[in-house]
Amino acid sequence: MLFFPRIRDLREDNDRTQKEICEYLYCDQSLYSKYERGQRTVPVEIIIKLAHFYGTSTDYILGLTNKKTPEPEPDSCMV
Repeated sequence: MLFFPRIRDLREDNDRTQKEICEYLYCDQSLYSKYERGQRTVPVEIIIKLAHFYGTSTDYILGLTNKKTPEPEPDSCMV
């Protein structure tokens, strides 16, 4: 699955403009537009920031899962 439509869908579902997302990411709107259209590779750092911004997982953005909510962190005490 191509993941770039997910970043556009997340933005639209959250009623955000490209300008707002660009301000959060500190990037140019024309560059971000290319990410959403699949014309530029999205750097890992941007994917992580978008996941934090939208409260989802990088796996969801990358199309590895259809669950929008991230999985809970495993308990570090469990062996």
